[in-house]
Amino acid sequence: MARLVIDGPAVSTVDGSGTEFACGHVIVEDERIVAVGDGPAPAQTGQHTRVDGTGCLLTPGLVNTHHHLYQWATRGHAQNGALFEWLTTLYPVWRGLDAEITHGAASAGLAKLALTGCTTAADHHYVFPRAGGDQFAALVAAGRRIGVRLHAVRGSMDRGRSSGGLPPDDLVEETEAALIATERAVAEHHDPAPNSTLRVAVGPCSPFSVSRELMTGAADLARRAGVRLHTHLAETTDEEEQCLAEFGRTPAEHVEQLGWLGDDVWLAHTVHLSGDAVKRLGATRTGSAHCPTSNGRLGTGIAPVRDLLDAGVPVGLGVDGAASNESGGLVEELHQALLQARQRGGPDALSAREALWMGTIGGARCLGREQEIGSIEPGKLADLALWRLDGLDHAGIADPVAALVLGPVPTPTLLLVGGRTVVEDAELRTADESVLARDLRAVSARLIAEVS
Repeated sequence: MARLVIDGPAVSTVDGSGTEFACGHVIVEDERIVAVGDGPAPAQTGQHTRVDGTGCLLTPGLVNTHHHLYQWATRGHAQNGALFEWLTTLYPVWRGLDAEITHGAASAGLAKLALTGCTTAADHHYVFPRAGGDQFAALVAAGRRIGVRLHAVRGSMDRGRSSGGLPPDDLVEETEAALIATERAVAEHHDPAPNSTLRVAVGPCSPFSVSRELMTGAADLARRAGVRLHTHLAETTDEEEQCLAEFGRTPAEHVEQLGWLGDDVWLAHTVHLSGDAVKRLGATRTGSAHCPTSNGRLGTGIAPVRDLLDAGVPVGLGVDGAASNESGGLVEELHQALLQARQRGGPDALSAREALWMGTIGGARCLGREQEIGSIEPGKLADLALWRLDGLDHAGIADPVAALVLGPVPTPTLLLVGGRTVVEDAELRTADESVLARDLRAVSARLIAEVS
């Protein structure tokens, strides 16, 4: 068996007891963690590789619970619009998406995630132009290319402008066609194995862009297939006003009435929730993907993260699409989540360790994978991030978790996905970054040219 010993780092396991070691070790065999402990690693016999973790912090790999990777092709557009204006500006551009553009954008986006400590990414792809080719397969291929775990959410919209939705009519699917395509995506791509690098979820876009029939049909489909459910919810006050006018219910009340609360569901944003809605999410163990930078970029508000955590809601972090978060990195969301929580609730509203919890095991709970990833424990998959914190940027911060969350954003010196090296010496090892950048420039330019 291939054995890797990471010796000498500070270790934040994010296990149920919050176990930490000021100077510890982790041993990996093949794809799994076999030992974690305090002090130097025991002497090893047989062939093994030793990594010197002195001056570093070892954490679980970060989990991104919400993204739109295709949007890497349209960064920097609609710079000042609120969500509905932003969407109506970009939907005509996204009409030009095809499989090549989606693959180039997704590859670049996943590379950036890996370079910011992400080992598992959930991507919500819901735009399927009629001449766009097999974009879902293009997304899946990008995940394999970069080497992170991908939770590919097959999204859908069936309400165009003529039916009261925001997208152009030619950018939405017929309800039955969307359900058939979603079922096919699950059948062709979903791998339920405990060590899976590819899982598929079902994800109608949002209550204001899909019909009641699509929402209920998608929930039935997902539960028959044994996969998870995902959608946007309560992102803006505009959404709440539309749902109240159209359905007589808030977005949270609407999805509950449609059977969309439960421990197999996670919801993106959840910014505008009543106290009762927070309690209902907690009681049903419905997850929340908190996207602080995107919420700030679009001015949607600050999610009630403290209230959600106190209610027992599994809360993870999401980067969201790069058209509303041009950075596209994950580790900085720990910092942004802490700042926004404190802006809303004061200096005790969220700690550095709670931010790391959301970025790791909290995200794993949203995706239903807390038994496999999200903490450093023997038997779990070796999804690990090693952060070098002994340089000028973090010198003098004695608490390594505080250095990671509060200090300047580092690049992991080592990133493992199931024991496989994806980042080493702060460089991507699974693909050529210059090629990814070149391809992204080309597909972005072509997309814009086609709609100009």
